[in-house]
Order: sequence, then C-alpha cells, then structure tokens
Amino acid sequence: MTHQDERPVVLTIAGSDSSGGAGIQADLKTFHEFGVFGTSAITAITAQNTREVRSACGVEPSLVRAQIEAVADDLAPAACKSGMLANSAIIDAVAAGLESDHIPHYVLDPVMVSAGGTSLLELSAVNALKNQLIPLADLVTPNLDEAGILADMEVRDPDAMREAGARILALGCKAVLIKGGHLASDEIEDLLITADRQRSWRAPKHPIGNVHGTGCTLSAAITAGLALGRPMDEAIDRALAYTRRAIQTAPPRGKGSRPVNHWARD
Repeated sequence: MTHQDERPVVLTIAGSDSSGGAGIQADLKTFHEFGVFGTSAITAITAQNTREVRSACGVEPSLVRAQIEAVADDLAPAACKSGMLANSAIIDAVAAGLESDHIPHYVLDPVMVSAGGTSLLELSAVNALKNQLIPLADLVTPNLDEAGILADMEVRDPDAMREAGARILALGCKAVLIKGGHLASDEIEDLLITADRQRSWRAPKHPIGNVHGTGCTLSAAITAGLALGRPMDEAIDRALAYTRRAIQTAPPRGKGSRPVNHWARD
C-alpha cells in the first residue's frame, strides 16, 4: 500500500507509559513502522521511567468504552489489541466495547506485571480477563509468568508451555502464542498453539541486559500484520523478526532497562 488513505486503521487499548518505551507509546510507534494508521483507547496513566513505575491510575471505565466506540464508529479499525487493563471494571468496559463494535481481529496481550516487577493488573481481575476477554481473542500472547497465572500452573520449560497453551486455548480463544524469552536456556522458544497444530520459533538469546517494551511491541506488530491481511503465521513471523531486531539494537537511554529500538524494521 502506498497511498495513506488505503492504510488500515488499528486500535490499541492500553496504558500510557510516560517514558515512551512500552504501552500505548510503543504500540503507536510499532504501528507507524508497519505502515498502518494507529488509534488508541487509554486505560491507565502511569508515571514511569526506565528504572521504575512510580505510580499508576486507571481511567474511568465509561471513558475507556467511549474511546473504543468513538474510534470504531468513525474509523472502522481492521484490528485491535489490548495491553494493560488495570482492573476488572476496565475489563468489563473493554469486553462490552469489543462485543458491540465487531472489530475483525483482536490480539490480547495479558499484561500483568511491569519489567521492573510492578503489578499492572489487580489479581481480582484475572478471572474477568479469562472469562470475558480471552473468548473474544484471535490470539493471546502471554509470557511465561502470565501463562502460568492464566493456566494455573508453573511454566518454566517447553513441555509446560505446551500444557499451559492448551489450557488457555480451552478458555475460548483461537490461538495462543507463549513467549519463552525467560526460559532457562541459551535459546528463546516462542510457541504457537491452535486447536489443530503447534509451531515453535527459536532464536539465540542476546546478552544485552534488561529491555523494556518487548511484549507490547510484539503484540502490536502482530496486530498490524493481521490488519494488513496477513495470515496469522506470517504476521507472527514478521513481528518476531522485527522485535528481535528492536531488542538487539536497543539504545542505552536512561539509567535502567533499555527501551526497544522501534526504528529497527528493515
């Protein structure tokens, strides 16, 4: 696509990261790199930098739903993703918005904890996430810890990833991509599980230290690919390649975790 009027619209439903490395900011940067028109519904405001999340406040749920409906009524998104949702009331609002607005593709990144260890989702909201949003999702993209919480089991090796993926799939989504970046191995394994198949992507780990915004960037890139009409596997292929380059070339900004390099696309 070369004409800007032909670029598909993509919606991100997530929290704002004041440092620009993750959340809404990372999603919009990624959308731009993939040539789609990014829109947003902000669920929470965070005060954070590369070292820590200092404070966070959820947006009024009715305003979250109003943002989703305002975008959907006018701009007709071809795909959407969600990230930080903070609490069960916001999850209720997002589920209501998605069910009424019928956006074709939905990628759920079940953000629960920041890279620095700060909780970004109330524990009481996990059941709401499982019962209301996972059944609506084309793809759920948990890391190992998130997969363990959703599947109610410990996930520390590829066999456990497969079992957890099957349990999450049984909650009603179409596919699960478990991110194995924290496996105790020299290799990263990311595992896709659908009702009838499994596929793994493997890559060597790069000893660059802590990097901020990887999960947001990956799920945003997959969402952009789906909006562009790519099949799920191809969207994941391209998103993983982009995210790996973004990690490998992450610049040393600030005094904490490096933000991924959103200019890393070929």
